[in-house]
Amino acid sequence: MPKRFSTKDLDVRRAPADGRTGVGSFRFTDDYSVFHYGKMPDSVPGKGEACCRIAAFNFGLLAEAGVPSHFRAFHPPDRLEFDLLRVVDPRERPLGPGDVNHLVPLQVIFRTMLPEGSSVLRRLRLGRLEPADIGLTHAPAPGTVLERPVIEYTTKLEEIDRFVRRDEAAAIGGLDAEQQTELEDRTRLVAEVVAAHARRVGLVLADGKVEYGRDARGRLILVDHAGTPDEARLLLDGAHADKQVLRDHYAATGLQSRVEEWVREGRPRSAWPAPDPLPREVVELVGEMYRSLCELWTGTRVWGAQDLDRVLDRLAALAPGTRRTEPGAGAAWT
Repeated sequence: MPKRFSTKDLDVRRAPADGRTGVGSFRFTDDYSVFHYGKMPDSVPGKGEACCRIAAFNFGLLAEAGVPSHFRAFHPPDRLEFDLLRVVDPRERPLGPGDVNHLVPLQVIFRTMLPEGSSVLRRLRLGRLEPADIGLTHAPAPGTVLERPVIEYTTKLEEIDRFVRRDEAAAIGGLDAEQQTELEDRTRLVAEVVAAHARRVGLVLADGKVEYGRDARGRLILVDHAGTPDEARLLLDGAHADKQVLRDHYAATGLQSRVEEWVREGRPRSAWPAPDPLPREVVELVGEMYRSLCELWTGTRVWGAQDLDRVLDRLAALAPGTRRTEPGAGAAWT
C-alpha cells in the first residue's frame, strides 16, 4: 500500500536493509502544502506531472555534472523510481560519520539572491536572524544578489521543520567536518547546475532546497529531487513562477502570521483549523503556470500550455504578490 505524503505517494518496492538499499517510487500528485500544513484543500491540475517531468530532467542535468543521486528511472507521466534508504530518526538513535545507507535528516537550503517572499527577509524583520548569520554586514534589501550562495539548514523529521545552525545540523546529520564540507560543496554545485539551466530558458534561480543520503557504501548522494517549482524559487522578470504564488495568496489572508503564532504557542498541527480553499480561477491558472514552466524547462510540449509570461500576468490580477511592478525590477534580479 503506497504511503501518502503531502504532495507525493511513496511505493516501497523493496525495503532497505542494514547493508543494502531498497527500491522505491514516488508518484507526484496534484496536491500542495504551504506554511507547515499538510495537504491543502485544493488540487492543482497538472502540477504532479509537471514537477515529476522537471525532476527527471534535472536528474539528467545533475548526472552530467557528476552529482550522484538515488535516481533510477522516470516512468511517465508522474513516477520516479529510486534507491530507497533507511530513515533513522536522530532523536531515537544518533547518527555518526560511519553510518551508511540512511537519509541525512536535514533540508539544505541554498540562496543566490533574496527576493520578496524569502524567509530570510521575514526572519531578519522579526529579529530571528542577524545579517552576520548569513555572511552579510547589513540587512539586505529585497532583490539583493548574494556574492556567494548562502547555505542554511532545517530539520527534516520533526513535525514542524525549524532552522538550525551549522554545528547543530552536523550533529543531527551525523556529519564530521569533512563530510559537511562535501555536502555544502555539493549543494553549491547543484545550485550552479540548476541556475545555469534557468538562465538558458530565461529564468532566474533565487534559492532552493536539497536533501541527501548516504548510500550502502557511505557515498553522499542527492535524494528526493531538486530544482522543481515546489522546492526552488524561479523568477521570470521578477515574477515568481513557483509555489510562492500559492504562499502569497494565503499570506494575504493572514494565514502565515496565524501559523507562526500557533507554532510559537506550541499548538499541535492537528489542532490548526482547516484553511479555506483557493478561488477556482486561481487554481486553474496556477496549474497552467506549472504546465507552462515544465514545457519551457524541459523543451518538450506535453499540454500545449500558454506562454509563461502571459500566465503570470493573468495571475498577477488574481493573487497578491505574483508580479513585481517596480520599474527595472527584473533587470536588477538577473
